[in-house]
Amino acid sequence: MECIIPFDIKQEDTLEHPQHLGKTFEAIVANPPFSAQWSANPILMNDERFSQYGKLAPASKADFAFVQHMIHHLADNGAMALVLPHGALFRGGAEGHIRRYLIEGKNYLDAVIGLPANIFYGTSIPTCIMVYKICREHPDDILFIDASNDFEKVKTQNHLRHQDIDKIINTYRERITIEKYSRKALLSEIAENDYNLNIPRYVDTFEAEASIDIEAIAREIKAIDESMAATDKTIADFCKELNISTPF
Repeated sequence: MECIIPFDIKQEDTLEHPQHLGKTFEAIVANPPFSAQWSANPILMNDERFSQYGKLAPASKADFAFVQHMIHHLADNGAMALVLPHGALFRGGAEGHIRRYLIEGKNYLDAVIGLPANIFYGTSIPTCIMVYKICREHPDDILFIDASNDFEKVKTQNHLRHQDIDKIINTYRERITIEKYSRKALLSEIAENDYNLNIPRYVDTFEAEASIDIEAIAREIKAIDESMAATDKTIADFCKELNISTPF
């Protein structure tokens, strides 16, 4: 039996002229335009999509306006994942205020996943996935995943391989901690960081440089100097036998 799935596709300015008011969804996946400009018209503070936050996303960066719009359309058991620039994780001002409300006031943010740079056509900047859930199974922490180093370079683009995607999915599903890759951060820790979600604050990927043995290097230099002196003497002896002047 053929299964027909109905689609209701609209084209409009999502923020200024929403097309699915009154509808909620169990799953939302989106890749909104990064840091797009929008009106941020104060009249939108009367819009139920934005009114509870107390502030609008800045006119120069609509990233959190898209987050607010989609949160509004999530069902009580809904989950959403959207791709955003890393700036959405740590910028202050109105964005910091909205981000804090989503975490402290609503506790909707479930995970932050850092992706490699240069995986999207049209931009080379690194991006992240923010996962939100209305009713979270793990309300005491937020999972951070740094998947920025797992990719394959294909010509001029970086490409997520199947194993890279599977690793992200399995880590998220199991909410496991992997050294230099993933970690669960308690909400109290995030509050201490003033709701800054910059991934390196929570996942330490630092690689210590190999220690340098100064004494060994000094011995090596001394040996090289002695070898050069012996070579110079040999050349000088040859020059003397050939009755020519030495080159040094």
